Amino acid sequence: MERIRLGGTDLYVSRTAFGVLPAQRIPKQEAARILRRAYEAGINFFDTARSYTDSEEKLGYALGSVRRQVVIATKSGATSRRALLQDLETSLDALGTDYVDLLQLHNPKHLPDPADPESSYAGLLEARRRGMIRHFGLTNHARENALAALASGLYETIQFPLCMISSADDLALIAACRKAQVGLIAMKPLSGGLLTNARAAFAFLRQFDNVVPIWGIQRLEELEQFIDWEAQPPPLDEATWSAIRRDREELAGRFCRACGYCLPCPAEIPIPMAARMGLCLRRMPYQQFLSDDWRLKMNRIRHCAGCGACARRCPYGLDTPALLRQMLAEYEAFLAAHGAAPLSAASVAAAT
Repeated sequence: MERIRLGGTDLYVSRTAFGVLPAQRIPKQEAARILRRAYEAGINFFDTARSYTDSEEKLGYALGSVRRQVVIATKSGATSRRALLQDLETSLDALGTDYVDLLQLHNPKHLPDPADPESSYAGLLEARRRGMIRHFGLTNHARENALAALASGLYETIQFPLCMISSADDLALIAACRKAQVGLIAMKPLSGGLLTNARAAFAFLRQFDNVVPIWGIQRLEELEQFIDWEAQPPPLDEATWSAIRRDREELAGRFCRACGYCLPCPAEIPIPMAARMGLCLRRMPYQQFLSDDWRLKMNRIRHCAGCGACARRCPYGLDTPALLRQMLAEYEAFLAAHGAAPLSAASVAAAT
């Protein structure tokens, strides 16, 4: 499996990287089986985070015996030196290791002040000085923050959403990182599941030799696809470009990327899915969304209190409450078109 140098670090990582977030959704033994298969196939870069519930623990369990042969990246959302070091201690314990190869600040709203001795940046420096981490970087969903981090010269890597429907402005980050010798990790290469043509998504990002995509893998068959494509990369030919253009046309504009930073919702609305329900109905097997469970979840939108917390937290600046109302209208129209009977008052009452 081909490996590349991650920016100016001494980390040489597989161009196909493993996003461990989905491991939190599957049993421990199944997660371990998939992670070990990835390692055996040559994938050596695994990306997780303190906030991904038990994903760190599952990663440590699966690959503890080959720790020195893999590159582990994790993240902390801490905003102070002390909290970051506490997060890191917890991560090291969960991973069963005494260091991580890359620690990333997890989507900070503002970059920390490097001159502040109690900032999270000071925590990164201290962690590296103490041998708890080898390198550090930053993840972000806001292009302005990613560019500011790059311009600062203070971070060794940047993780940012990049995929085949990314804007030209977002894709410009690729050349900028290459010039600055900063490692570039592409999160959400399938745009949170909305891109269903994984082959085209793989081919598109493969053209950039300084980009390491993090593929969120939950099933063994998904992993085998990426292993096959790594061995024989699909061409970025005219047929592939046609598929990319079709997706760009349908998904152009402002839509929910399912990053989850809007949560928690006081009305318990599952915003990352509800706010893009119209797209999900068109681009995924829609039958799953016709269940009583999903109908009750979408009904929660009626109980939105309009607190605005979701919109304030959205890194893409979406008017989330308005988007939710729009998706509820589309959802109900879809139900009516498919002859779904209305929910009984008793079902609604039982769920509230």
